[in-house]
Amino acid sequence: MSIQMVLLPVFIQIGLTFALLFAMATARTSALSSGETKMRDVALREPSWPGRATQFANCFSNQFELPVLFYILIAIALPLRHADLFIVLMSWVFVVTRFAHAGVFVTSNDMRPRSLAWFAGVLVLAAMWLYFALKILLLI
Repeated sequence: MSIQMVLLPVFIQIGLTFALLFAMATARTSALSSGETKMRDVALREPSWPGRATQFANCFSNQFELPVLFYILIAIALPLRHADLFIVLMSWVFVVTRFAHAGVFVTSNDMRPRSLAWFAGVLVLAAMWLYFALKILLLI
């Protein structure tokens, strides 16, 4: 697999993270400039942001949980030359689950589909790690 093919899903996942960061910043700036939230009410990270800003902030924060295991896997698999077609395809599936999760999170925030998207990502990532571990341990 070429480095570009392996890293493209990583770059897309990072793009999602930045998009959520900018959406969070926009929602927070809007809440402050409209007077809906006062600076003193959030200066020490008190949970005083309006719901929409909190939705984006929580979704953004979530990008530093499960995806970290994805980044680590790719960072290890790439230099060890174990980032094969399976890893690349599963990377894309993982990133799609993250987009689905984020999409639900920042729109309806319905827990059922959001949880399903999150759990699908967990299963995909677990399969990637299991596959990678077996390849390394069994010298495949």
